[in-house]
Amino acid sequence: MEEKFEDKDLENQNIPKKAREEQAQEIRNGEEQEIKEVPEKEDYEAELINIIRSDEPAPVKKEKFNDYHENDIASVLEKLDAAERRKLYSILGLEKVSEVFAYLDNPEEFIEELDSETAADILENMEADDAVDILEELEDKKSKELIHLMDTEAKKDIHLIQSYDDDEIGSKMTTNYVTLSLNLTIKQAMKSMVEQAAENDNITTLYVLQEDGTFYGAIDLTDLIVAREYVELESLVTTSYPFVYDHETVDECIEELKDYSADSIPVLDKDKHILGVITSQDLLEIVDEEMGEDYAKFAGLSEEEDLEEPLFESLKKRTPWLAVLLFLGLIVSTVTGMFEGIIAGLPIIVTFQSVILGMSGNVGTQSLAVTIRVLMDEDLTFKQQAGFVLKELKIGFCNGLIIGFISFVVTGIYIWLVKGLVITSAFAMAGCIGIALWIAMIISSFVGSIVPIIFTKMHVDPAVASGPLISTMNDLVAVVTYYGMAWILLINVMHLG
Repeated sequence: MEEKFEDKDLENQNIPKKAREEQAQEIRNGEEQEIKEVPEKEDYEAELINIIRSDEPAPVKKEKFNDYHENDIASVLEKLDAAERRKLYSILGLEKVSEVFAYLDNPEEFIEELDSETAADILENMEADDAVDILEELEDKKSKELIHLMDTEAKKDIHLIQSYDDDEIGSKMTTNYVTLSLNLTIKQAMKSMVEQAAENDNITTLYVLQEDGTFYGAIDLTDLIVAREYVELESLVTTSYPFVYDHETVDECIEELKDYSADSIPVLDKDKHILGVITSQDLLEIVDEEMGEDYAKFAGLSEEEDLEEPLFESLKKRTPWLAVLLFLGLIVSTVTGMFEGIIAGLPIIVTFQSVILGMSGNVGTQSLAVTIRVLMDEDLTFKQQAGFVLKELKIGFCNGLIIGFISFVVTGIYIWLVKGLVITSAFAMAGCIGIALWIAMIISSFVGSIVPIIFTKMHVDPAVASGPLISTMNDLVAVVTYYGMAWILLINVMHLG
């Protein structure tokens, strides 16, 4: 309707029809632009800093801070000086400060500013898994001192989580959860939940225990709230609720955890007693860590590095892989040296060696990345794995055919016009390049998919078959393929050398 009014207004101004249409379109475009523009977000950091540095009374500031998320408050700490931070802590209170510290990227530097008693109180009020993360960043002496100052319950939870290896799911769990006994009435269960919620606020899912303390199932908080008093608690319990065991490795159960859209999943010991839970936030952190580790392995590193890591530690992670790749590179060079006669007779073919090697490595790395992603599903049968390898071979075949043909045309024209060879010799050489590229891409697809599968069968992390390793292996394949084809086609068949 608005567009019709706009056009009519312009018409009443005695403007030519074409000009009216153009002006109406400009108006419509302007309105569309207004709709598409995303409004700017508020600068919470600036607002928080202004509140902290204002002369308002502490109670007023505290009331304002309650309107901001703990993550926003954490983001401004490094922009304050030590005196301003201490002032902020006193206004926020111990419980709020503990929640803020859970969102810090480098909490150890702020912990070091505090006296030991205050630092211990903050860690004591944090969820045990978050407290452990911070303690692991501190020096052993400082860490033990802070643990010693905590209450018995906090110490118990921290020692429990620290007892697991880093790759075990028990090291990622939190002890913030609520349990109910199976023999409770609805009214008793509500009362028990409210009492526990004072200490454990992870109450969306409630875990039900049998008389012997073993895990029985879970209840959604909403179901408990709306249940009538005469309803039996057991009728609300989901007995097939998913769980994991504490000593399972992260790699073993990460896919299982991701498959369930639950707010939290219980972690049990071998006797089915609940020890903690993995929350959705914990899962996000686990996935992020796993992706970081896999990315590091693709780069040929044993583990991730960070910005503040000492030089020696970085060297220790990188040097072993570089040494292995050096020896593999020397093997490639040795094999290349075996074709010196071909290179001497046809020096122009060296010009296109990098094309073959580069494309071979790219294809192999693509297949490696896809294969590792597929292998995360540990339920794949041998038939499915064989089918996947066959699919990668088909993709390599088709891609090689397309890229090989393009290279044949482009390099043929280039050698003929730029290098000045006769057209038959130019396209004979281009044909060798195209065929070598095609064969190298097929083999590289096979290598990139079969190597991680073999590693998995050998119980070796398939990500160890990293990008640099696969690329170097494919360099060897490409060199043999390229110069082998040159020797067969150009030297022995075409007699160009």
